[in-house]
Amino acid sequence: MSDLSPAAVPAAPSFDRLRGHHALLTGVAGGIGLSVLAAYLREGACCSAADLGRQPSAGLQALLAQYPAQLHYLPTDVTRQDSIDALVVAARARFGAVTVLFNNAATFTAGPLLEQTREDYDRVFDVNVRGLFFVMQAVLRQMVADGVKGRVINMASQAGRRGEALVAHYCATKAAVISYTQSAALAMAPHGIRVNGIAPGVIDTPMWTQVDALFARHEGLALGEKKRQVGMAVPLGRMGDPADLDGAAVFLASEESRYITAQTLNVDGGNWMS
Repeated sequence: MSDLSPAAVPAAPSFDRLRGHHALLTGVAGGIGLSVLAAYLREGACCSAADLGRQPSAGLQALLAQYPAQLHYLPTDVTRQDSIDALVVAARARFGAVTVLFNNAATFTAGPLLEQTREDYDRVFDVNVRGLFFVMQAVLRQMVADGVKGRVINMASQAGRRGEALVAHYCATKAAVISYTQSAALAMAPHGIRVNGIAPGVIDTPMWTQVDALFARHEGLALGEKKRQVGMAVPLGRMGDPADLDGAAVFLASEESRYITAQTLNVDGGNWMS
């Protein structure tokens, strides 16, 4: 049997597939966002990278040092319209018209349905739905004004394909992402702008420490047990690595996907079949 571990998979080569593009990415401090940012830079894109932190994360600092002419960082709160508007203006001022949006900023919550509060609901919907929609809207307005035949990639999740007892709010937000992706694709098709999504499965990111701890508390599991269980349940036999999303993210941003829109691509090791 072949070794399917992430370490056995060589780094994807660069083919300059995004040379001449300006990609704006949110949620880039670590995990999927940081990995896709590195992939876009390798493929030749100039990148405006946005995250909540006032200072860039260690991983992002390393990329800033490696790609000083291609990358700049913009602290952004996607729950505030003034912060979103400032992001789009600053990104355009630095690298010109945005041609690719990788809409990734998100947060997570879990808990028994009967114990969820309005504050729990507001927190996850503010980032995952309201934030994602208004970032997309602001970038799309700019693309239309600039006459850009751009590409938008919204990050959904396999959680948006089905409900889960302890993850009602998160599942609902990711289902909304899939729906907004379809609606935006239809609205933007006359402008030549393509809008697609990616639905990752269980990906071994820093957020999984929080997810695992929440399940440990609510399901009475030992720390690390939920992570072990979900990895074993994946048909390909392991949790995904953030780099497993790079290929799909580059493909949907490139001309290789020029006749694809309104789709949400599952990248989940076979967890969801559609």
